[in-house]
Amino acid sequence: MAGGESGKGLYDHLYRRFFEQRDSHDGYSFQQAPGGSAPTPVVTFGEKLRWWTCDRWQRRKKILAERDRLQREILQIEKTRRS
Repeated sequence: MAGGESGKGLYDHLYRRFFEQRDSHDGYSFQQAPGGSAPTPVVTFGEKLRWWTCDRWQRRKKILAERDRLQREILQIEKTRRS
């Protein structure tokens, strides 16, 4: 198995390492984000969302516009990479 030992489960080596280090380690190692991860995109609004909000269509429109902008940005990266 990739990353594990033969005859063992896929994550047994990670569990073993965790239990070996549990007394000397503060927190959980799997909570540490990798260095290259990007933050989640956030769309902000002026008002808090309520169940009775009448501007849901405007919120949806803003979220979809941000999604489309990010997709265009990704496609632009691909185009410049090919050139």
